[in-house]
This record gives sequence, structure tokens and C-alpha cells, in this order.
Amino acid sequence: MTTRFDAVMLSYDEPLADKLHARLQRVLGIRVKRLHGVEGMRRAYRLAAEVVDREQFLLADGDFVLAAEFALPAVEPLPEGVSMRVWRARNPLNGLIYGYGGLKLIRRSALREIGDAVDVLAALPGRTEFTADIAGTTRINQSPYHAWKAGFRECAMLSRGSEYGMDDAEAAERIAAWTAGGEGEFAEFALLGAREGVAFAHEAARVRDEFDQLNDPGWLFTRFTARHGEQAIAG
Repeated sequence: MTTRFDAVMLSYDEPLADKLHARLQRVLGIRVKRLHGVEGMRRAYRLAAEVVDREQFLLADGDFVLAAEFALPAVEPLPEGVSMRVWRARNPLNGLIYGYGGLKLIRRSALREIGDAVDVLAALPGRTEFTADIAGTTRINQSPYHAWKAGFRECAMLSRGSEYGMDDAEAAERIAAWTAGGEGEFAEFALLGAREGVAFAHEAARVRDEFDQLNDPGWLFTRFTARHGEQAIAG
């Protein structure tokens, strides 16, 4: 199949990343390039811009499950002035459906000029286009740690204030859903992470550099194991 777009998966340590990469290739019908284990999210995104051959490319995380009905031929190129399009994803634990963990269509040139933001892709030049379409599921609950990390990072960033311009009321609704609980494997760890993420945001509110740790996998894993390591091992 020929296409106007390249595709890349960014994975780090997700247990199901190999299977989800294979699924991406099968559903899209094209080769999906992959960057794995790159330290630093900003660095990983910048490297993604260097492995593609086309200006516009699809970008998926290592925990993204692309819907079987997603039709690549129907995807329209980004219009002038738009740097990224985000499809919505389902959260399997709390039922939320929004851009978190969703599939992206992004400009290589925009990634090369990315600015500084905790939520890294919020610093792209140009506009971001959010579509109402759902492209799949963000499989955040691949382990106790991954479920905790998802809740922690997302609720810390929402509590700090969305860098995409989300209004406070909408952010509060999403925090409420994350911190209310959920159902499914490792849901209790996502709940713990969400509540701890809110607390972290309040503690770090006056120290900008503290929030940068949300993009440090070593710091996140150490924080998780210090608080929940024994519980995670015990199941």
C-alpha cells in the first residue's frame, strides 16, 4: 500500500509494545518505524523527525491500540498552519475519551522547531487540531507501574494547567474521573497515581523545574517503587 504519510511508534519499556507495533503495521497496511528506549521525551520526539522520509507522519505511543476500523486512506493531510492533529483514545479504566494517548499526525518540520513545555508536544509551533474521531485505546494498564505512571503524569499536568489551552472546568472534570477510581486490571494503581499526581502538582507549583521530572523515566520509576514497589510485587 502506498500512502502520503510515514508512521512511527515511540516505545520505552511498555510490556506489550512489540505486539502493538505489529498491530499498527497490520491495521495501517504500511511499515511502521520504531524508536525504542530513547531517554528523554523531547529527545525521542526530535529523533522521530529524523527517521521519517515524509513531512507529515503518524505518531503512536508504545501503549496505543489502533482500532481495527481505522482507515489510513481516509486521513487528510494537515492544513496550512496546523502542526499536529490528535485523534481521541479510550481510557480502558475510567471510561474517559479524549486526546490523552491518542494517535497523532504531525509535521516533521514542526518537531524540529519544538519549544519548551512539560507536555512536550504542546510546544509545537503552529496550531493543534483535535478531532472528535476515536482512533483506538490507550492501554495504560500493562503493569502496576505503567498504570500508576499514567495517572500520576496526567493528573499532575492537568492540575498544573493544561498547556493545550483546556479550560479549568474541563480539566477539573478529567481529574475527577481519574481520581474517582475505575475498573480493570491495575485500576487501583492508576487511581493511586492520579491522586499522587494532584498532590505533586500542588507541592511543585512554585518550582518550575520540579515539573520537568514528569518526563524523567528514572525519577518516575524510583518514585513509584519507593511508595508501591512491595504492593506491586505482591499483586
